[in-house]
Amino acid sequence: MFVNVAPMTLPAYESTGAAWNGIPAVHDGDPVRRGRAWTWLVVPAAAGILLGIAWWLLAPGGANLLTRDPALADPSTPLTRLPRDLVLAALLLLAGCFAAVLLDASRPDQGRGLRTFLAAAGGLAGSAVAWQAGLLAAAWWGPSGAVPAGEDGFTLRSAVVLLVWPFTVALLAFLYNLISLLGRGTRTGDQAH
Repeated sequence: MFVNVAPMTLPAYESTGAAWNGIPAVHDGDPVRRGRAWTWLVVPAAAGILLGIAWWLLAPGGANLLTRDPALADPSTPLTRLPRDLVLAALLLLAGCFAAVLLDASRPDQGRGLRTFLAAAGGLAGSAVAWQAGLLAAAWWGPSGAVPAGEDGFTLRSAVVLLVWPFTVALLAFLYNLISLLGRGTRTGDQAH
């Protein structure tokens, strides 16, 4: 009786070597998925398109779905400048909070510092894309009347608003890490991880 024994190999995800091309390595007996860090830069920039369209839909001077006040429908009215900037700032703040929560949900030993930097840079790119997408939406779907001299129409009056998203990501990532470090410092040596 002959027994044919073929060599058996483990799948790549069970190997203990370095991970390449997105193949996870084993960490403490569990397979660890290596995320692609560039997604923290690309996804916020792509999300800026949706935020820009939402800005035009909600803001005074745009589709004005937030207030529906006819007095705030004209983008050249000076009364619409501050609320229009604040609507974009609120949308960027919400996006920054969402990105920071996603960063906090990731494991700290998997390059969180690099991902935080890329998420903040992606937030800045997403803010610029949101601004330009809002202007494009206003050009496509807004009223086609002539803008009075000295007025810009539907636009952002304060460029500082574009810093809300990356600043929110950086600040919340810092606070989450600080709280995590303070929580570890109060535990005894055998409880800290």
